[in-house]
Amino acid sequence: MPNYLSPGVYVEEMPAGTRPIEGVGTSVAAFVGLAAKGPVNEPILVSNWSQFTDSFGDFVENSYLAHSVYGWFLNGGGNCFVVRIAPNSGRKGGGSTPKAIAAPKVASLGGYQVKSIAKGAQAEKKIELSVEPAGGQNPPEGEFKLVVKVDGKPVETHDHVTTKAQDNNIATKVNQASKLINLEETTEGSSLTPISQGSVELVAPEVTPEPPSTENLGAGDYVGDVAQRTGFGGLEAIDEVTMVAAPDLAAALEQEAIDLDTFKAVQLGMIAHCELMGDRVAILDTPPGLNAQQVLDWRVKQAGYDSKFATMYWPWVEVFDPAAGANRFVPPSGHMAGIWARSDDTRGVHKAPANEVVRGALRLQTSITKAEHDLLNPVGINCVRSFPGRGVRVWGARTLSSEAEWRYLNVRRLFNYLEESILMGTQWVVFEPNDPDLWARIRRTISSFLINEWRKGALFGTTPDEAFFVKCDSETNPAEGIDAGQVVCQIGVAPVKPAEFVIFQLSQFSGGTSLVAE
Repeated sequence: MPNYLSPGVYVEEMPAGTRPIEGVGTSVAAFVGLAAKGPVNEPILVSNWSQFTDSFGDFVENSYLAHSVYGWFLNGGGNCFVVRIAPNSGRKGGGSTPKAIAAPKVASLGGYQVKSIAKGAQAEKKIELSVEPAGGQNPPEGEFKLVVKVDGKPVETHDHVTTKAQDNNIATKVNQASKLINLEETTEGSSLTPISQGSVELVAPEVTPEPPSTENLGAGDYVGDVAQRTGFGGLEAIDEVTMVAAPDLAAALEQEAIDLDTFKAVQLGMIAHCELMGDRVAILDTPPGLNAQQVLDWRVKQAGYDSKFATMYWPWVEVFDPAAGANRFVPPSGHMAGIWARSDDTRGVHKAPANEVVRGALRLQTSITKAEHDLLNPVGINCVRSFPGRGVRVWGARTLSSEAEWRYLNVRRLFNYLEESILMGTQWVVFEPNDPDLWARIRRTISSFLINEWRKGALFGTTPDEAFFVKCDSETNPAEGIDAGQVVCQIGVAPVKPAEFVIFQLSQFSGGTSLVAE
């Protein structure tokens, strides 16, 4: 309370009884893979397809990254982070971004090719050439003057030069004296006529990006190093990420740059990253070209993953590839991530992201039968299926966990959302007096947030008491805990589970009203 020392009317601002908790975002993906250009091992925020092409280039061979990011946006995704990796980029000493060497500016001048040799700041400036009459009175026939301008100002003048094979030949004199340009005669017997107006500007040539190479690409390039911020390690500093995909892992396997053991090692690295962070889920692709039996063997016998922070989708989907001008099968992880974001936006994170159309998918690499699906679904392989008249749809929403309580993807992601929202929304509690008043404020704050989530349909129960409980009192905060500076609040929630198996029980019965003819 302030001290009042003189009579008067005073207005005070008083804090509200509760501090509302705002829900955090749930729909930010991170893609790790190969691209035609862009910084290496630097997570770049991308909000639309144009931003991706500006930073990382277009569709290219030997890479699925562009297709996955395109599928992300096409299926409803918004913001995402893209990490470009390269061979040896994740190893010690290889985490820095290689500096791109810009191609020198060039121009055509008559039968000569002009190339810039300027260095430093001058290389970035505007360089122009003008051919003018030679200086002096009555210059010899065929002689002229070449003026080199930088940002419109004459910097070099090469006077009384000629295209003839003699001592004052323009190419010879310029190449000996100029610090800005180099001339090469491309057409024998070239001639230059003085230009009365205008200049020729040197411009950087268009460079066609080479397809990214998977040669020497190893597990360390994907997993990276936390200290050097490479690979998955570079994503630890980005709290907004809620889903992680590495579509180019399959490209490296296709081109035999890595083997199945390395493929598995990288996916285990993805899972470890998500489990360590505790607020994101790995979207795993299967190796390419597998049938139902092979993918089952891969999941059960070879991979053997068991994690509530990972999912797996199969089969691959066919999309149009602008780089090749033909259709191409791509890993489904990017499209699946977009569907997660779309479902979050239209229904909420508590809704299982399944029974949704896969936009952009022309067909599937493998058409799944119900009998095959009966084998794959129990082991956590989320199948993508094609239904006549209903298109290509996601037909699974399970994690790779063997624990029944974490079986469903929406439950895992709902808890990620609740935990992160409560964590961010209760920072004000730190260093507050640890007394019953604080406990009551914590209960009110968290209860208000959970009631809103219950009203959205995220929690099970017909009343708030059935949906959740919040306990923060003297029982959870004994004297020894208070002396240790701790305040403990127990929260229990009842998440909604998806109706995965819909059963209608039909039977015959005798009954109804009888009709009597009159």
